[in-house]
Amino acid sequence: MHKHTEQSILRTSILVTIVVAGSGILFGLLSGSFSIVFDGVYMLADAGMSGLALIVARLIALSTAPGGPTGKLRDRFTMGFWHLEPMVLGLNSLMLTGVAIYALINAVGSLMKGGRDLEFSYAIFYAAFALVACIGMAIYEMRVNRKLRSEFVALDAKAWIMSGGITAALLLAFSVGYAIEGTSLDYLTPYIDPAVLALVCLVIIPMPIGTIRRALADVLLITPPDLKEHVDEVARTFTQRYGFTSHRSYVAKVGRGKQIELYFIVPKDLPAKPLEEWDRIRDEVSRAVGDDTPDRWLTIAFTTDLEWAV
Repeated sequence: MHKHTEQSILRTSILVTIVVAGSGILFGLLSGSFSIVFDGVYMLADAGMSGLALIVARLIALSTAPGGPTGKLRDRFTMGFWHLEPMVLGLNSLMLTGVAIYALINAVGSLMKGGRDLEFSYAIFYAAFALVACIGMAIYEMRVNRKLRSEFVALDAKAWIMSGGITAALLLAFSVGYAIEGTSLDYLTPYIDPAVLALVCLVIIPMPIGTIRRALADVLLITPPDLKEHVDEVARTFTQRYGFTSHRSYVAKVGRGKQIELYFIVPKDLPAKPLEEWDRIRDEVSRAVGDDTPDRWLTIAFTTDLEWAV
């Protein structure tokens, strides 16, 4: 398998995430920093969802491959697996937001109780290590995804950027805390960990909202206006060209998949055509609609009864 595939990238991301997250939990416990523990737990949650995304990506690739799935998968998922993608994206974003909200509540509680002491040397070492890993993975995934254009990889890259923002803030805060230890400002050091955690959470909580909104639109099968306009324009052209009465179109975007149903209302007195001729017209319409990839589900029907089209 080529190294720059959606599945291989997600596998690499999961492996790096587990390593960084495990280090975060370990160094967080050693240093007494809840913000580092949160960083590790946040990454573990993201790794779990990336694993789920990898499974869905494999299922989608399997369903769109020549021959498609076999056995029970073929019998139970005859419409493909595109609908799973927005579900996973939405669940991933909601989970990461929930983890951040929980951490924010804990940070505020810690500030109200006078903060917490921590070992800055362990904290600084972890933050520097994690920051390098986050920046490296974010750059790698964004560069590769310029060609792949995968929603899963895009979300994973965003997660690495968010994690990088967290660790950069932690590194800065811990460095400041280390610098003021033993000085006249030493009384501020217990507040550094919960304060930076609260600030980071306030920044990252709104970030997945856009992904949640898009995933919800896909799950609810909300019609994309631009796709609907394009399909209607194509349908009007062929309606005029072949003397059809009218048309009805139904479109939806489900994850990476596009589902299009197009019905042409044919006059009852239209001269009969052989089936090969109707298939030729379907081919013309398909080419005009465009984007003929395995992720497009296109149905074109001809009928004289309007009720079959509504």
